[in-house]
Amino acid sequence: MLFSAKHNTPSGLPVAPSLEPALGLTRFPEQFSAFGKRSVFISLLSILIGILSGFIARTLTALIGLITNISFYGKLSTDFISPAYNHLGLFVIIVPVLGAVIIGFMARYGSTGIRGHGIPEAMEQVILNESRIPARLTFLKPISAAISIGTGGPFGAEGPIIATGGAVGSLIGQLLHTTASERKILLAAGAAAGMAATFGTPISAVLLAVELLLFEFKPQSLIPVALASTAATAIRIIFVGTAPIFKLTDLQQPGSLSLIFYLLMGAVLGVAAVFVTRAVYKVEDTFEKLPVHWMWWPAIGAAAVGLIGYFVPHTMGVGYDNIENILSGSLTGKALLILFLFKFISWSISLGSGTSGGTLAPLFTIGGGLGAVLGGLGVLLFPGIGIDTRIAALVGMAALFAGSARALLASIIFAFETTFQPVGLLPLLLGCSSSYLVSSLMMKNTIMTEKIARKGIKIPFEYEADFLDQALVKDSASYNVVKLNGEDTLEKVRSWFAAGSPESLHHGYPVVDRNENLIGTVSRKTLLSSNYSVISKVADILSTPFAVVYPDSTLKEALDLMAIYDTNRLPVVEKSRPDKIAAILSRSDILKERRNFLRKKYRTERTINLRKLS
Repeated sequence: MLFSAKHNTPSGLPVAPSLEPALGLTRFPEQFSAFGKRSVFISLLSILIGILSGFIARTLTALIGLITNISFYGKLSTDFISPAYNHLGLFVIIVPVLGAVIIGFMARYGSTGIRGHGIPEAMEQVILNESRIPARLTFLKPISAAISIGTGGPFGAEGPIIATGGAVGSLIGQLLHTTASERKILLAAGAAAGMAATFGTPISAVLLAVELLLFEFKPQSLIPVALASTAATAIRIIFVGTAPIFKLTDLQQPGSLSLIFYLLMGAVLGVAAVFVTRAVYKVEDTFEKLPVHWMWWPAIGAAAVGLIGYFVPHTMGVGYDNIENILSGSLTGKALLILFLFKFISWSISLGSGTSGGTLAPLFTIGGGLGAVLGGLGVLLFPGIGIDTRIAALVGMAALFAGSARALLASIIFAFETTFQPVGLLPLLLGCSSSYLVSSLMMKNTIMTEKIARKGIKIPFEYEADFLDQALVKDSASYNVVKLNGEDTLEKVRSWFAAGSPESLHHGYPVVDRNENLIGTVSRKTLLSSNYSVISKVADILSTPFAVVYPDSTLKEALDLMAIYDTNRLPVVEKSRPDKIAAILSRSDILKERRNFLRKKYRTERTINLRKLS
């Protein structure tokens, strides 16, 4: 009955006739390719989604232009125009309110999913709903956003376009019966395509998807998203060409002292990012306390938007022209200060009211304005160290987003792609990193995740290689294997259990025939079950199918097999001889390796061996 890897003879029991190895019931570890046929299919779908998102971006932009022209200028035109040049007088206060009333009705009777700025809602669907976005949001979100922005809402078009692109990807994934992982990729591909189609920033769009939606970094997900982003950019080139959205020229090459300034400025922007995030959710909490139904909240917030817009017209609408004026240095002094301060007030109230809008363009405006102000102060206080107020504005724009959304790489590359100015890369790297650091120290969640975190949902912020995906079975398995003979009766096995030897305390056992060919596995619980007669043979109650692992399999593969087949122990076999047991791997072996890994990871070296260093 009992065999040992070190002693290949029965433990004083009769030798049973040879049994045929049950290899037909054996489940071996699958050898996955990094990029297979299914990934090619998903990549082709992503290209299609990218093309669709490109056209959706142009359509939504035209729709925003149409509503803006009708609402503020009384004419039928799809030209993308700012509402700041209207001549409505006090009636300008009414326009955002009317749009918000429509949005409130759409949210209540259509879908509450249109509320908010899109990315947090997409993140929630990825984490909780297997990336399934309701089909109606594909239409309601862009329409509601167009109404909100077109009637003066202080939002950018990119947030709703990103959300709509993600909804399109999710919808296509649902129609084609894809897996949850594949739907997540398609959703992220659509979202990245939306951003790329809006700004012409394919690389930063991919990075944004990685940092905020995918929660992973691997070829199967990265390549489809990259293809979708590129396809959407190609569609944008057809309509608007290849010129950067924000034009900057003749920037001053930063020196060592100016780099220190940009680093410190980034820290200030990190504090500002925390303040902006908390302010938005403070406003949202205040609306929650109002004694009126939430469908009327957007109208209340829109009244503030209209009132501010009456005094500071450029706070209304998408404000891409504001960003360009800030970055070019044409907007300075008191006008600059008033713009970014009142833009922040208008946007935070409107967004906190639960209307349909976005965060990217407002954050860029606020951050760019603050950066330009800080840059101007730097020039006054430290003349001659090479501070360029335009670079300061660029750093401010990217650093505020990096700190508030925790999208470090996306922020840096976005600022580069929208200006095509490599001179700004080093200041951007310093400023965004500093902002990210300060924000992380002061604030647990971000402007994208705070709402989700309040629902008790944990959002991953850090991505690292799984230790279990690097450790091999052969380094953790036990080579002193305890086996059972398939011809033994349960009576003999139970008598052996009763003897209480250490080998009889395992949770499960591999089972072999007289030639020690593997024929299956059986659990201790099954061996002791009253459902089987004591004269039953072990071979008659084997677990089928049963899983095995190879010595060069990873512990992650092994753990997945244990979960799938509900077992605590896996036989280890050589690929050349899958019917022969080489070792046994238990869950406790895996936990032991994990424990050793954690000890090494968090161990602090208190002494330095100078001999080793030399």
